[in-house]
Amino acid sequence: MTDVTPTTIAARVVEAILAQKLAPGERLGEQQLAENFGVSRTMVREALMQLQARGFVEVQSRRGWYVVEPSAEEARDAFAARRIIEAGILAESSGRPLSKVIRKLREHIADEKRAIAGADAATRAFLLADFHVCLADQMGHRLLCDVLRDLTARTTLAATLFQSTHEAGQSCAEHAAIVAALEAGEIKRARQLMLDHIGNVEEALEAEVASSPGADERLRATLAPVALPRAAR
Repeated sequence: MTDVTPTTIAARVVEAILAQKLAPGERLGEQQLAENFGVSRTMVREALMQLQARGFVEVQSRRGWYVVEPSAEEARDAFAARRIIEAGILAESSGRPLSKVIRKLREHIADEKRAIAGADAATRAFLLADFHVCLADQMGHRLLCDVLRDLTARTTLAATLFQSTHEAGQSCAEHAAIVAALEAGEIKRARQLMLDHIGNVEEALEAEVASSPGADERLRATLAPVALPRAAR
């Protein structure tokens, strides 16, 4: 693997969280990561420290690095932050030409539908989460893309930990409704639909904590790039 940096390793870990391939409480062995990426443990440690600063991993004395297990309060904070940011992004779209944005979002939703119809749960989970980052990107909010990616990864960890009952098909349908409202120029409705969508995901979290396997040997498969569908454009 060429051109691997601590930042690219950290990005791959966050991608794996968004794809629900890394579970809360899962161990991230330095040696296994180093072998997977073909780099030194020093570089891996730097990547893990980046992730620690972003709140995704924690180090436990004499045990190593682990994916964090967000508390219910931390999950609520992340969902609240997403509501503020994503509703704000949609509110600012009023009066802007949105044809290109809508085209890109519809392409994204088509990819979501293909993934839902397929058997790759990781791709499905990643695309459903990535819709929100794609929206920020297409609206021209580059600085918010990284913020939303991290917040969405945090809520994804919460959904994994607390066993979300929110179905993929429902998420995709809610995304489509938001885009349809944008296309109709109904910005207030699109904003409300987004708030409802985020609220639906949050309300679908169950109180029971899910068990997480945490096997070191899963790292190589877990951190493989997500295979996104490539439709004819």
